[in-house]
Amino acid sequence: MKKTLTHVISILLTAIVSVCAANAADTVYVEVPKAATPEKPAKLKPKFLYNVDFLFFFDNREYDKSPYQRSQTLFGARLSPEIGVGIADSTIGDHRLMAGCSYIQPIGADYKNAKVLPTVYYQYGYKGFKAHLGLLPFTKMIEEFPDYLQYDSIAYFHPNIQGALFNYRDRRGFVELMCDWRGMWSETTREAFRVTVNGRYEYKWFFVGGRAMMNHLACYSPEYKEGPQPGVCDDLMGSAYVGFNIGKVTPLDSFVVRASYIISMENDRDADIHKMPQGGLLEIFLRWRWIGFRNVTYYGDPQMPLYPKYHSLLNQGDPFYQARFYNRSDIFFYIFNNSFVNCFASANFHYADGVFVTQQQIVAQFSLDGVWGFRTNKHKLRTILGK
Repeated sequence: MKKTLTHVISILLTAIVSVCAANAADTVYVEVPKAATPEKPAKLKPKFLYNVDFLFFFDNREYDKSPYQRSQTLFGARLSPEIGVGIADSTIGDHRLMAGCSYIQPIGADYKNAKVLPTVYYQYGYKGFKAHLGLLPFTKMIEEFPDYLQYDSIAYFHPNIQGALFNYRDRRGFVELMCDWRGMWSETTREAFRVTVNGRYEYKWFFVGGRAMMNHLACYSPEYKEGPQPGVCDDLMGSAYVGFNIGKVTPLDSFVVRASYIISMENDRDADIHKMPQGGLLEIFLRWRWIGFRNVTYYGDPQMPLYPKYHSLLNQGDPFYQARFYNRSDIFFYIFNNSFVNCFASANFHYADGVFVTQQQIVAQFSLDGVWGFRTNKHKLRTILGK
């Protein structure tokens, strides 16, 4: 019996290794044989797919003087393996069913402080269009969220979109729609979700675009017994921007400037609070080989007026944007950067309403998808922080 079981296990391991070797590429297209006819349709063979993402972050925040932040050090690692099956064809498109998890371990803490979050999603792709349904990584987005919509610490510990993502991209630009349902209606959890849309048109070195968001925080279910029901809150935002990317006509690898106008509307229905802050944002991103510089300047009304009351339960953006004037300057150095790994060290300087504070980061991100053909792949992996 033991010999038979050992023989069966040996056969299964050999088969798995053979499948993995035969499917080293992330996407495999199966062409319909010429001999296929309506009477004898060609069979589409499912392929075994796999990927592994890894994130390391060390984020030291010296914010003692800031009224909007607190000093702390975020130090951890995140491992996100996925496996699945896929069918790809030139006529019906690319279909994938993927499952996995994200294991998030704070460094210096016991394993009991770790989190394991499921990843389960369906992905469809055809001629520049992609649809994702389920619990899928934020890395599937074409463009990362700006700071005023997604704070660094949330990006570290909230790896997945919970809902849906649709995007389309061609040589003229892109558009994408996302729904992240981050709170289920229950007696212990308030219903919470946000819907965002982002689009950009590109012509040579010039681009123009905009984004919009509806962020909603509702009540608990009727079974809630901890006190009076909190009121429903809305966080709406719209932004239009123009910019240029002249990296190809300068000695720099990247030279991007973008100017945005942001208008928001926040409501606390129960407290009868209605705010409509607005302001301007200027972003500059420069890169030359292994050195980078990023500067963001905001001036206008304080954003996220309900943040002191609800914090990240409602607002997912960087709390520094509660200032009337805020400037952030990042100087960073790439230690490694190619198609499958990005590791950088960054010194960040924040100036908000007359208060100057600093931050230091070391971030490393690895994606197995980028390994295949990396010697000919000119694309460099970007981290979840957009660097």
